[in-house]
Amino acid sequence: MSKPTELVQGTLDLLILTTIRLEPSHGWAIAQRIRQVSNNVLRVNQGALYPALHRLEQQGWIKAEWGESENNRRAKYYSLTSAGKKFLQKEEANWERLSQAIVLVLRMV
Repeated sequence: MSKPTELVQGTLDLLILTTIRLEPSHGWAIAQRIRQVSNNVLRVNQGALYPALHRLEQQGWIKAEWGESENNRRAKYYSLTSAGKKFLQKEEANWERLSQAIVLVLRMV
């Protein structure tokens, strides 16, 4: 199996917002879900995840509430705000445009 891929700068916010779109999640669950959905290609370490969650919360794109995890431990659960949903839609469109352009360049040879 190949080594996990480092995230491209700027994609972590998009991955976090997409992960919590359907339901609130705590930090560890967000990282695990990203790893699982990407078939172990993308791994988010805590040193990057928690500062990103804090930044997203400061920007008003997510909100946090304390709850109980599946292990009966206290955990902060993050969910999208209305502003976060709008930002995510815009970022998804930007990401789609960018990734299509990259594919065009890769296939030009």
